[in-house]
Amino acid sequence: MADENDLYTFENETYRKTYWHTCSHIMAQAVKRLWPEVKLAIGPSIDEGWYYDMDAPFPFTPEHLEQIEAEMRKICKEKLKLERFELPRAEALKLMEDKGEPFKVELINDLPEGEVISFYKQGEFTDLCAGPHLDSTGRVKGNALKLTACNAAYWRGDSSRETLQRIYGIAFPKKEELDEYLARIEEAKKRDHRKLGKELGLFMLRDEGPGFPFFLPKGMVLKNTLLDYWRQVHKKYGYVEISTPIMLNRQLWERSGHWDHYKNNMYTTVIDDVDFAVKPMNCPGGMLVYASEPHSYKELPLRVGEIGLVHRHELSGALHGLFRVRCFSQDDAHVFMTPDQMQDVIQETVRLFDEVYSVFGLSYTIELSTMPEDHIGTVEQWEHNQDILKQAITAMGKDFVINEGDGAFYGPKLDFHLADSLGRTWQCGTIQLDSQLPERFELEYVGEDGEKHRPVMIHRVVLGSIERFIGVITEHFAGAFPTWLAPVQVKVLTVTDRADGYAAEVAKALDEAGFRVETDTRNEKIGKKIREATLEKIPYMLVLGDRDMENHTVSVRTRAGEDLGAMPLADLTARLAEEVATKAR
Repeated sequence: MADENDLYTFENETYRKTYWHTCSHIMAQAVKRLWPEVKLAIGPSIDEGWYYDMDAPFPFTPEHLEQIEAEMRKICKEKLKLERFELPRAEALKLMEDKGEPFKVELINDLPEGEVISFYKQGEFTDLCAGPHLDSTGRVKGNALKLTACNAAYWRGDSSRETLQRIYGIAFPKKEELDEYLARIEEAKKRDHRKLGKELGLFMLRDEGPGFPFFLPKGMVLKNTLLDYWRQVHKKYGYVEISTPIMLNRQLWERSGHWDHYKNNMYTTVIDDVDFAVKPMNCPGGMLVYASEPHSYKELPLRVGEIGLVHRHELSGALHGLFRVRCFSQDDAHVFMTPDQMQDVIQETVRLFDEVYSVFGLSYTIELSTMPEDHIGTVEQWEHNQDILKQAITAMGKDFVINEGDGAFYGPKLDFHLADSLGRTWQCGTIQLDSQLPERFELEYVGEDGEKHRPVMIHRVVLGSIERFIGVITEHFAGAFPTWLAPVQVKVLTVTDRADGYAAEVAKALDEAGFRVETDTRNEKIGKKIREATLEKIPYMLVLGDRDMENHTVSVRTRAGEDLGAMPLADLTARLAEEVATKAR
């Protein structure tokens, strides 16, 4: 039960969303006061703040947003009472028609017969809305709100409909909280993986392939190092690795259920008069691998992993750097098991997740997503599998929250939301418990009794989309990757060209020791070389001059600006080896 003291604070999600929803109405009222000709669409609260979609005869600029903010502060000071009222359909339509609000008229017309049609009034402003809202605009602190952005949005998400302008805003009960939020947003902009990806030479995005990222040489080093670690961990936990085709025929996707439940997100083609689909996930191929030979209970649980390239059709407006792309490498794994092994396998998988996420310094929260409306299998099967997930995670002493109706169409799942260094969360890992696809693919194993039985399976990813995970850790580390992960671990810089030969020797020795090294022997001042290497976020810089040549040492600096002084190369090599072996952060 919620603490009585938290009911009217931002600790209470319902109050927080109600506060932000009220702010959206205050913003709409401010806009209508300033520009009565603007037409209003919808204005919901979202995870952070709110937005309102509007049709204006001019583009909103930062100067317009400042004017809106000022008017919003006036409305807050007016302490206008928010009053809810209901109207019959005909009266509701007339009210919005009289106010010249065509989008509201459309929304009312689309409501089912018998649906309650409610409005909220504050001063001269009335808006179609189901609520809830605060009781007064005076509850909102005018000095603790900020309009953060404005961009284009299609009416009702339909690219064939009107293009509207969407204004975003954020507000808090205290100005100090707003200031902290805005500072965090500014820091996030500096860490934007799209910006850092370009500056550090990791990847690029081109108009010739929207949503299809190009990885550059340093980005490939980062990606391959990450995959090497993935393989190392999974070998430790008993996984074998497979690879399945990127394209399979329609019959397979119908059998798995993806053709009916996921077709709009799949790329399809015709080969030899047969429909084919580029795989949006690796699961059906994994089923065929399991079914390719007989299995005994003695082999189970059978842990099978795959780094599979998958393609999903995303709307162009949803594409965002590496976070939302149309092709990516998914670190899928499937574990086939007997029913009495389910809890142990789930807990083993969570332990693997714990090990991986701790390497990157990422904490997490867990969501249990339950049966969606669009599902296969019986309610009893779903409830049983949901209980298994609950029992497994509870027995480990871990907390979780319920996310009603958001399971995969074939089974409930545990979603792992990672928290980065700025406190933002990212959904990466998932464990999906599935009794349906083994049934559809008629998977079997011979039990201890000599009879054939149906296995249960989990689908799971730990990193999720490798591309997205690279985006997450790029922002988490602000591009300053730990030594073990950094595309270039050491840069050798010469003070004068007299040290060029010695620099080549040092670089060769480091390369032969297995480290990633570059040299900078340009005829530039050493200060400039150090600054550029620091901007490249290279963990270690070796500044070589005459004294280092004479003493066979290397003068070491870190990207954090620490001067470690001169040391034998063997000492530096030992330090690097320790950081790589322990995956130190």
